[in-house]
Amino acid sequence: MKNTSVVCFVALITIAGVAAQDRPNVLFIMSDDHTAQALGAYATVLKPLNPTPTLDKLAAEGMVFENAFCSNSICTPSRASIITGQYSHVNGVTDLTGRIKPSDQTLPILFRQAGYQTAMIGKWHLKEEPNFNYYKVLPGQGKYFDTEFRVQGDKPWPRNVVIHKGEHSSDAITDSTLHWFKTKYDKDKPFFVCHQFKAPHDYFENAPRYQEYLADVEIPEPPTLYDVPETFGSIATRGHRDELLPHIGTSIGKRNPRRSYAVDLKERFPEELPADYDVAKLSERESTRLSYQAYLRKYLRCVKGLDDNLKRLFDYLKAEGLYDNTVIIYTGDQGFWLGENDYQDKRWAYDPSMRMPFIVRYPKCIKAGARSDAVVENVDFPALMLDFAGISLPASMQGRSFKIICETGKEPKGWKQAAYYRYWMHMAHHDNPGVMAIRTKTHKLVYYYGCNYDGGYQTPPGWELYDLKKDASELINVYDSPAYAQTRVRLKKQLAKLRKTVGDDGSHYPAAEKVVQEFWVYDIADREKARKISGEYLKRRLRELKEGKLNVRTWKE
Repeated sequence: MKNTSVVCFVALITIAGVAAQDRPNVLFIMSDDHTAQALGAYATVLKPLNPTPTLDKLAAEGMVFENAFCSNSICTPSRASIITGQYSHVNGVTDLTGRIKPSDQTLPILFRQAGYQTAMIGKWHLKEEPNFNYYKVLPGQGKYFDTEFRVQGDKPWPRNVVIHKGEHSSDAITDSTLHWFKTKYDKDKPFFVCHQFKAPHDYFENAPRYQEYLADVEIPEPPTLYDVPETFGSIATRGHRDELLPHIGTSIGKRNPRRSYAVDLKERFPEELPADYDVAKLSERESTRLSYQAYLRKYLRCVKGLDDNLKRLFDYLKAEGLYDNTVIIYTGDQGFWLGENDYQDKRWAYDPSMRMPFIVRYPKCIKAGARSDAVVENVDFPALMLDFAGISLPASMQGRSFKIICETGKEPKGWKQAAYYRYWMHMAHHDNPGVMAIRTKTHKLVYYYGCNYDGGYQTPPGWELYDLKKDASELINVYDSPAYAQTRVRLKKQLAKLRKTVGDDGSHYPAAEKVVQEFWVYDIADREKARKISGEYLKRRLRELKEGKLNVRTWKE
C-alpha cells in the first residue's frame, strides 16, 4: 500500500495537469559492491581516509539510512529486486543466471507511462534488453578499461555495441550520462535516470591517475582481520571441530586454499606487492597483512574514482538548475567484506554484506543532515521513487514506499520491523552455504540450511543468533545460550511468519525446502546429523581440490 505525504505537494495531486518543473526528477545512482564501511557518512575504521567527500556532502544535505538491507547479497538478484519491487523468489532471479524480461521491468515502465523520460546508463546485469527510453549498458559484468556498451541501434539487442577506447569504466559511464543530458534530455519532461557504476566490483582496477592515491598510507585494519573469536559462526561455517574453516568463505589471507587474495594478488596486481613476495614462505599473519593492504588500496582507488565522477555529474546538475529539483538516491547493490573476519566478497547474511549504503537528497522535502534507523529493504526502493513522482504502486510490487520516513524522520504505524534475507547460490564462487535470515534492529537469526536447489551438495546445517545491541559486529553466536532461549523461539516463529509474508513458502524449490524443514527444530538428532554431514563434506572437498574438480556451480548441479 502506498504511503501518502502531507509534506510534498507533488504527492497530493495527480500526474495530469502537473507541469514538468513541478514534478521532481529522479536520479538513482548505484555502484557495484560499494559497502557502507567505505563511505565517510558511515563511521568506520576507514573514515579518516575520507575516500568519498562528494557522497559525504550529499549525505550532509539529505538523509542517511542506517538499516537499509538487500534481500539477496549478489549483483543480479539485487538489481532485479530494485527493478521489480519483488523478492528473488517472486521475480525468479535467485542467482547470477537470472534475467528480467522487458515486460516485467516494472519501475521504468511506470515512470515512462507517467510521462517521465527514462534512461539506464552503466551496469545493467539483467541480460534482457532494458525497457527504458534510452539505454547504454555494459555487457554482463563489463570491463574496467576499453569499456563496451550495448546501445540502441539498427541491429536487434544486444548487437549494437560502442567502445570507449582507453577509458576507465567510471569515467566512461559518467561521460555517457552527461552526454545524455546534453544531447537527449527533453527539458519539458521530468527525468528518471539510472546511473550505475561497475566500480568497485572485484577484481578492482582503478584508473591510472589514482595509482598514487594511498600508495604510502597504512590502511587501518579491522579488529578481526587476523583473529576471529571462537564464538563467531557455527558448525555451518566452521565445521564440527573447525575442520571447515579453510573451506567456507573465501579469504584475504591464505586460509582458503581455493581462493584467497594472498594468492590471487601476485598474478593480478604484482605492482601492489613487494618484488620478493612469496606467499608460500610467508606466515599466515604476514601474507594476510600484505594482501589486505593491497586489496584495500585497489578497492578505495575505485571508490575514489566514482566519487570524483559524481562530483562531475552533480556540478552539471547544479549548473543547469536541476540539482535541487531532483530526488538523488545513492546506494550500492549490496554490501561488501573489507577484510572483517578475513572474508572477501559479499553473499553472507551478516551486516557487512547484507547492509547497503543508502542516501537520499531532496531539499524540498528532506531535512539536511537527517539519519534514520528504520528498517528498509531494496524491494522498497522502487516504491520510494515512484511515490516521490506521485505514481501509484502496482499490486505486483511487494515493497513499500518510505517517503514519509524521509520527510518526517519517523516510522509510520505498522512499518516493518524486520528484514528478510536469503542467499541461494550454495557454495558457488566464494564458498558460501545456502542461508536465510531475519534481521531486526536488535537481533539477527541466521539459518544455514546448507544445500542447493535440489537439496544436494550438503554442508552442515546450523543456526546462529546475534544480539546486535551488545554485539554489533556479530561475533558472539548466542543461539545455544540459555539466556536467549525465549528470544530464539520468538525469532524462529517470526522468521517462519516472515517467510510466508514475503512469499518464500517453499514451493519454489521443494527439494531444498525439505532440507530446510528437516533441520528447523535442530534437536539432538539434527545436530548429530549435521556433524556427520560436516565430516562427509570435508572428505568430498579435499577430494575435489586434489583432483582439480571443484565445481563452482554447485547451486545449479
